[in-house]
Amino acid sequence: MSYEVLNTGFQKILVFCLILLAALVLVAVIRSFLGPRLTDRIIAINMIGTLTMVMILVLTVYLQEDYLADVSLIYAMISFLSVVVLTRIYTSIYREQQKKRKEKQADAKNREEDA
Repeated sequence: MSYEVLNTGFQKILVFCLILLAALVLVAVIRSFLGPRLTDRIIAINMIGTLTMVMILVLTVYLQEDYLADVSLIYAMISFLSVVVLTRIYTSIYREQQKKRKEKQADAKNREEDA
């Protein structure tokens, strides 16, 4: 009898954790849309991936399905790679913008010297 009570309480805790994690994912989604900078958005996307991985792990315990842990590990790798790719793209765009700014400044200096 006490085992059933403990099991029911444990399941309620797991459901509460899932609800809390879902709320945190919603906050991260809002941050990814409203982030003032692109870096904030990338970090929010990384946070969404991490929270999703934790949710899958909580579901692994709740449903007692071991294969979900493997799914969570694969999801973690995909999430990590997506953040690396996004960071690489952002870095290359930033470098191009910096290069254009330097060229404009050099052109402006040359025009001032010629005048």
